[in-house]
Amino acid sequence: MPVPEKPALEGLEDALSARWERDGTYRFDRSKPRDQVYAIDTPPPTVSGSLHVGHVFSYTHTDIVARFQRMRGKEVFYPMGWDDNGLPTERRVQNYFGVRCDPSLPYDPNFRLPDEADPSTGSGSPRAKSRGEKQPISVSRPNFIELCVKLTVEDEQLFEHLWRYLGLSVDWSMTYATIAPPAQRVSQMMFLRLLQKKLAYQVEAPTLWDVDFRTAVAQAELEDREQPGAYHRIHFSQAGGSGVVAIETTRPELIPACVALVAHPDDARYQSLFGTEVITPIFGVRVPVLAHALADPEKGSGIAMICTFGDTTDVTWWRELKLPVRAIVQPDGTLGRVTWGDRGWECADVARAQQAYDQLVGLSAKKAQVKVVELLRESGDLQGEPKPITHNVKFYEKGDRPLEIVTSRQWFFKTIDYRDQLIARGREIAWHPAYMQARYENWVNGLNGDWCVSRQRFFGVPFPVWYPLLADGTTDYHQPLVPAESRLPIDPSTDVPDGYTADQRGQPGGFIADPDVMDTWATSSVSPQLVSQWQTDADIFARTFPMDLRPQAHDIIRTWLFSSVVRAHFENDSVPWTHAAISGWVLDPDRKKMSKSKGNVVTPLGLLQEYGSDGVRYWAARGGPGVDTAFDVGQMKIGRKLAMKVLNVSKFVLAGEQPVGTVTEALDRGMLQNLANLVDEATEELSDYEYARALAKIESFFWDFCDNYVEAAKSRRYGDFGVDAAASASTAMRLALSVLLRLLAPYLSFVCEEVWSWSNAGSVHRAQWPTREDLIAVSGTDDAAQRSVFHLTEALNAIRKAKTDRKVSVGTPVREVIYFAGDEAARSLALVERDLKAACRADGLVLKTGEPRVEITLKPAEA
Repeated sequence: MPVPEKPALEGLEDALSARWERDGTYRFDRSKPRDQVYAIDTPPPTVSGSLHVGHVFSYTHTDIVARFQRMRGKEVFYPMGWDDNGLPTERRVQNYFGVRCDPSLPYDPNFRLPDEADPSTGSGSPRAKSRGEKQPISVSRPNFIELCVKLTVEDEQLFEHLWRYLGLSVDWSMTYATIAPPAQRVSQMMFLRLLQKKLAYQVEAPTLWDVDFRTAVAQAELEDREQPGAYHRIHFSQAGGSGVVAIETTRPELIPACVALVAHPDDARYQSLFGTEVITPIFGVRVPVLAHALADPEKGSGIAMICTFGDTTDVTWWRELKLPVRAIVQPDGTLGRVTWGDRGWECADVARAQQAYDQLVGLSAKKAQVKVVELLRESGDLQGEPKPITHNVKFYEKGDRPLEIVTSRQWFFKTIDYRDQLIARGREIAWHPAYMQARYENWVNGLNGDWCVSRQRFFGVPFPVWYPLLADGTTDYHQPLVPAESRLPIDPSTDVPDGYTADQRGQPGGFIADPDVMDTWATSSVSPQLVSQWQTDADIFARTFPMDLRPQAHDIIRTWLFSSVVRAHFENDSVPWTHAAISGWVLDPDRKKMSKSKGNVVTPLGLLQEYGSDGVRYWAARGGPGVDTAFDVGQMKIGRKLAMKVLNVSKFVLAGEQPVGTVTEALDRGMLQNLANLVDEATEELSDYEYARALAKIESFFWDFCDNYVEAAKSRRYGDFGVDAAASASTAMRLALSVLLRLLAPYLSFVCEEVWSWSNAGSVHRAQWPTREDLIAVSGTDDAAQRSVFHLTEALNAIRKAKTDRKVSVGTPVREVIYFAGDEAARSLALVERDLKAACRADGLVLKTGEPRVEITLKPAEA
């Protein structure tokens, strides 16, 4: 197409996105052999609201890699997924529609929310907004899932529009959702295979528990948050009335759950107490005093309560010291009923214990703590007043209240016994940056339990399991019923196990369904197998697995990356991919991570429209692998300026009829040889996933090309020194522009595509990546020519400064310039003398040897 008279950046995103879709520019060609395929395991963004600028940041990095590999001749396998199941989606649906799921309710096919929301506004339903603190509407599980599907489908459409506008070179015919039947089939099949290998198991045990979502969570989903608290110094009486033992605790409300006291075996203060018993205050329970190496002599009084359960250390002590369970915290976070005097709840004064404990029933842990402190004051067992502290408390990463530990039946995948193997797998992966491997290994070495993969939620992949009901109606968890793989995916709440009929559901001698769903990481962890069509299309699987790249942020190494390595290790006996490229975070002005939960995010669409997608991509690309990067609209402005310069210099180079010929001039040959060096350097950096370093080098050359080379050569290109000299300049400029457009294309994908179309057929993103050989074939190799380019640039900068010192613009014509330089520089400048003279707009140019300096004689009008 001809060069536009007034090229512009506005409108390129929509026009070129439509062209790429129409032409199938990024469509994967499945006929290519494995060694010609570059397969990317794209992170499926969580569909729980809107994307923010942090997503744009990291997904741009992936796209730069994809575009580079495509231009290097690889057939890029680049799907996009949507992580649309799990707690984040459920919470968004609950808040958005003002509902809560009640699995006991029957399905209502006519259910409709009053004043339903328009999800495209992103603001929630008017009903939900106006409800204030009123109770949410209770809906059945099928109705709730329908609402989840409704909202996620519409969110996904908005996500796809934004990704297209950003310019992601995804093959949009290869999208998937982690709740869709193909994902359910893969997740359930891999679960059944782990069950068969005895790598998946179910057990009733102490479990990390979120009391608001009322579900188990995994170690990988925890985070520490600083919270106010207090140390309470409390007296326990020694059995036999021989004295008291003082402990310090931040959780006095767990005294009813106390099963022992513990101190370090080498702590001299408590040697005489080991093997004796003490009596808990208020409740009068006799508990042993035990020794264990995990007790910290420096913490508090050096002796601690073991309660069932306050934290994971309690669990370790309980398990290793073989202690009983006295559980008081219920799944909703309140204290449950206890009958004192029953087995396991024996105490000295049943009536007193019962009267005290009944005041705690139904209270949250926080309120129960206040009440227990009151009772301790009354009994005289509280020594002094609580001492306020600030300490780290474990939270579920998406939760609002501290975690509890609740005994419940959960599914686990074995990991602890395979730590060495999983570390070895991690060492088969090339990490970018390399130091991120240590984060992975530190996480694996720090595991304190197997991976809990079950969740007591609704919108997720169900476990394909039923349980027989015995004749007395009790559940036989030891003989789970599972379907054949050919039946997958199944929903055990509606499907029936082989050998049973639907009317046997819930009946003695019949069956019940496993009520839980899989952890969202248990489903997203199989994304490599899902996108590569494992067990569905053997041909595609062979061409794409193990995949080449997993791009992701560093904060989910412990979750998504680790869990994916686990799944591939057990199922495929391999790594899931050979490279892991780790992005940093986007930081707000206070240098804090941007996240929806912190409320400090910036939504990207307005930025993309104001600064252009290329401007935003430029900002993102400046953040190297693993590096946290500040949100900076100033860099987006620079990116837009760069895109505009690409338009303008391209118009100059490509407009009009240009003579074509051999590149003979030293300035042209030297510029192309320097460009050949840049191609080598940029190629090496991008091959090492150092896209930020590559951009810095490409951008520096580009501005030098525009500001110095073009300015020096344009007079010659206009024909001022004859046809051959003009042909040399024109040919060199066009070749250099072609190379620079291809080097910049992974970053500024829209403007480079636009300019490429002015003089080339097809897409720049399917063009061949430039090589040194392409350039040297035209320029030859000539050290003198390269030196002349260096010295010309040096001279131009000095002459421009001299003009500025004389208070005239750098473009002002002058009578004469005398430039003094060293012998070697003067010889080099003699090769490009007429280009330098034209660039500094001097009627006369005199080159002299001597101490470097510039003398300028202005024309009379400027003198």
